[in-house]
Amino acid sequence: MQLIHPFDPIFDEKSRILILGTFPSVKSREYGFYYGHQQNRFWKAIARITQTGHFPETIADKKQILIQNRIALADVLQSCDIAGSSDGSIKNAVPADLSKIFDNANIERIYANGEKAYQLFIKYIGMEVIKLPSTSPANAKYDLEKLISEWEKIIM
Repeated sequence: MQLIHPFDPIFDEKSRILILGTFPSVKSREYGFYYGHQQNRFWKAIARITQTGHFPETIADKKQILIQNRIALADVLQSCDIAGSSDGSIKNAVPADLSKIFDNANIERIYANGEKAYQLFIKYIGMEVIKLPSTSPANAKYDLEKLISEWEKIIM
């Protein structure tokens, strides 16, 4: 069954960094926002590298951290067939139209959150992108501290 991405990208005209995931997980779709699974380390990493001082609890807090730090957030896919939340199961992928972001923000660097987002972005968009280790709890190779040390480069 083809699922359609349920929420809009987050950005404004001041956004300079774009972070791309693949497609929202089951928990994110239930929550109604990016990286909604409590075990995903995305928001912990963002809070630490932006020196926010607190973990953002609400969607409004999360949007505010991104916008204040000139970070745009979107996913590479607009729709796909996916089994549960497994990026490895993605089929019949349809890329997202990211032109709204590129036309309205001066994006200087693009980062992919994990291998699959990186591969899909290269395949469908073909622009330069920097691969970061996935914040997914399935990425056990990286503990939180190691993950944050890799993700710190987005703010530099």
